[in-house]
Amino acid sequence: MMTLSKAALALAAAWALLPAAQAQGTGYPGKPVKLVVGYAPGGATDIGARLIADALGKDLGQSFIVENRPGANSNIGAEYVVRAPADGYTLFVGSISTAINQGLYTKLAFDAGKDLVPVAQLNVVPNILAVSAKLPVNSVAEYIAYGKQHPDKLTCASPGSGSSAHLGCELFKLKTGTSILHVPYRGSGPAVSDLLGGQVDSMMDNLPPLLAQIRAGKLKGLAVTTAERVDFASDIPTVAESGVPGFEVAAWFGVFAPAGTPAQVVETVNKAINRALNANPDVRAKYQSNGFMLPPAPNSPASFQRFFNSEIKRWGEVAQATHLKID
Repeated sequence: MMTLSKAALALAAAWALLPAAQAQGTGYPGKPVKLVVGYAPGGATDIGARLIADALGKDLGQSFIVENRPGANSNIGAEYVVRAPADGYTLFVGSISTAINQGLYTKLAFDAGKDLVPVAQLNVVPNILAVSAKLPVNSVAEYIAYGKQHPDKLTCASPGSGSSAHLGCELFKLKTGTSILHVPYRGSGPAVSDLLGGQVDSMMDNLPPLLAQIRAGKLKGLAVTTAERVDFASDIPTVAESGVPGFEVAAWFGVFAPAGTPAQVVETVNKAINRALNANPDVRAKYQSNGFMLPPAPNSPASFQRFFNSEIKRWGEVAQATHLKID
């Protein structure tokens, strides 16, 4: 018969093998977790979701399964999660568009600021103002001058209405007094294709997919839209230092839960995400290769909530000032 001391040792050994969250007494996750992405596979949101899903699964001992529910600039996926049970088993991988949509869409069936609980920010992706090689401008100052000389003829493409590329262009117009025509596409691929062909003049989209075309001389990269220069493209100035002070737009991504999800579950997922971002060399290497930047610290549910609220307010004001609405 096993002695009490041996039983205690065996129990301790078994307990040590349990996933971190279960060892803390939450019992979560006790089954696979669904990570809902509001876009088709292959985009930045989907790539970031799959990177973190793999890391979370290994850390917490359960499968984290990415499910794509594209449509309406990610609103379909967000609404699906809002309507799901608030138990932590259906989470949403949102983005800057989740904040933008709140002030842009007139008929949303949910309130992102109230119906979604920020869990943790995943990454930041810098945007860049890139122009066609055919456009006779080589700096932000020349781009502004050209826009003022050719009102409503200078075009700015985007992957779709409500994207960070679209609202970045609108913010640029507000800050510079230029009249630039927005041309929405169904995704980055066709927009970049037309930018390369000179059918559109410019674009303010994610830097990583555009950088190779810029380095090859097929596009001109005028400025990044982040507050500071980007390490992997440090030769490209920021929009702010190029004559538009205070200009800052960066795409970001994060995990959200339905309102009412237990705080202990939110904290468990948050800590696991932070372990992946800060202590997992494989995740960090893949982040760098995809042009992702780490989110600012502290990456807590409370800090992400404050940031998310400020983004809803900021982009709501831009939508109102530019009279942008989507039914």
